[in-house]
Amino acid sequence: MRLALQGRARLMGRGWGGGVVACCLVLAALSVTGCGPLSRTHRDPGNSHAVATGAPSERAKAEITIANGRVDPPPGWLEVRQGRQVSITVTSDVPDELHVHGYDLAAELRPGVPATVRFTADLTGVFQVETHRAELVLTQLAVR
Repeated sequence: MRLALQGRARLMGRGWGGGVVACCLVLAALSVTGCGPLSRTHRDPGNSHAVATGAPSERAKAEITIANGRVDPPPGWLEVRQGRQVSITVTSDVPDELHVHGYDLAAELRPGVPATVRFTADLTGVFQVETHRAELVLTQLAVR
């Protein structure tokens, strides 16, 4: 690819225009490679193309386990209607802190002891649920 860019830059000349074309080609190549497989994008919620499109449920409940730095089930989406109840239970093999962004809810995670946060989903939007120390994304909460 480097040789192709150098050749293209030579065709365009050495001036400012050649650099712009080369830069555009590099950005185009990077944007195509930015769409990773689903297994990689699950680590970075919001980047997956596998977004739930069905109607949100009346209640949202998730039970998540963290073992050896892995989240089970793998991070995905939890959808609920605004004003409904949400319950997220996490069991970790190491001490950490569970945090629900946007709602600013937290729970201490002690090894082997399930911790649950329950709340009314009164804010709409998409909110990340993660651990603070290990910085693991557990799920995305979508409230509509």
